[in-house]
Amino acid sequence: MYRVHFIAIGGAAMHNLAIALHSKTLYQVSGSDDEIFEPSYSRLKENGLLPPKMGWFPEKITNQLDAVILGMHAKADNPELLMAKKIGLKIYSFPEYLYEQTRSKTRIVVGGSHGKTTTTAMILHVMRKVNFKADYMVGALIDGFENMVSLSDDARVAVFEGDEYLTSTLDPRPKFHLYKAHIGVITGIAWDHVNVFPTFENYVEQFIHFIESMDIQGRLIYFKEDENLRKIVKETSRIDVISLPYQTPKYEIKDGITYIKSGKKTVKLKIFGEHNLQNLEAARLACKQVGIMDDKFFEAIADFPGASNRMQKIVDKPDRVAFKDFAHSPSKLNATVKAVKKQYPDRKIIACMELHTYSSLMEDFLPQYEGSMKDADIAFVYYSPEVIEQKRLDDLNPEQVKRAFGGENLEVYTDSKELREKLGELDYKNSVLLFMSSGNFSGVNLTAFAEELLSS
Repeated sequence: MYRVHFIAIGGAAMHNLAIALHSKTLYQVSGSDDEIFEPSYSRLKENGLLPPKMGWFPEKITNQLDAVILGMHAKADNPELLMAKKIGLKIYSFPEYLYEQTRSKTRIVVGGSHGKTTTTAMILHVMRKVNFKADYMVGALIDGFENMVSLSDDARVAVFEGDEYLTSTLDPRPKFHLYKAHIGVITGIAWDHVNVFPTFENYVEQFIHFIESMDIQGRLIYFKEDENLRKIVKETSRIDVISLPYQTPKYEIKDGITYIKSGKKTVKLKIFGEHNLQNLEAARLACKQVGIMDDKFFEAIADFPGASNRMQKIVDKPDRVAFKDFAHSPSKLNATVKAVKKQYPDRKIIACMELHTYSSLMEDFLPQYEGSMKDADIAFVYYSPEVIEQKRLDDLNPEQVKRAFGGENLEVYTDSKELREKLGELDYKNSVLLFMSSGNFSGVNLTAFAEELLSS
């Protein structure tokens, strides 16, 4: 029996890894955390992994453990971590442990500032449809998959979403540097995580290091319409890595449905937007590297519904529709609004976004949002002063935010109730309602709220 203890088991990635190991017969899993929120709480409880009490208990850390896995949420002075170091236990970060579990497998790692969750989900969707077994780690639940992490003894390929955020309190390296990809994907580069990478140049460096960290004679799939990507690929020192560029594929839109052209065939898709079609191209090339040919790929991708919270349709009525999307950075915001406008050119676009991440709430970063909601007919930006206080950032004022975004079509709100009341006054005939955030507009059930608005 292999005994593994998770410090900060409640994290989005951590609890999924815990469940994945728990499902393997030779593993005994335990864990601790000082707070666990939904859906981690219910999923851990369902699998018998919910800690009996919240808090840190160094007495849980003994020589009986084979390994400790340290979550990003845990601090350097965590009592359980200190005990693990004191008695000399092997301590892994989340990405280190994934690498250890897949050392002998071909690793596909999808990185980039945007689209990595969707691209990873597309690869996995196709693999499932063609009965191609793979281990995986992805940042959102996918239709047909019970968990966001899966590890097995017999899969020969592993597919990982490659996050550029830091590994753990003990390791400041970006997570995707540790996977040593055989097949690496970079979807694009747009400055993010300003609290960690204070300059754009510093952020770009992380993708250079990702390429340099790839396994020998790797394959690098990259979006060649991205100027920054073209530059770093051209200048990389890894002459053994074979580059496979891709671009936006040919497509057409008819009656609100997107069709992509594959040779002489036309494939009807459930997804839309040029950014999603670019993700599809990256996924196609990644699948091709492991033997899934284009005919099988397009047959399988046709019914891909999208990853959870990524351009997810939450209400669909004859003359009105609503989506929620994880978009929060300037590039994601711009791409999402533009895609909706292009898909529904004859409808009124009502777009709401929430400034919620550390980067988006920083005064110096706000100018990056200029023009990002210009394609909406009516635009709202919301942020919570309480969240700013929690993140210990400088105060923002609504006029400052409005100036940064620009455009006469935009209003700024700092009270969630007032925004909901305003939305309740609008006419939704022949419209598209779009919610964009990595949060929930201070506790709003967006699906239920959209249903209420579009039923009036």
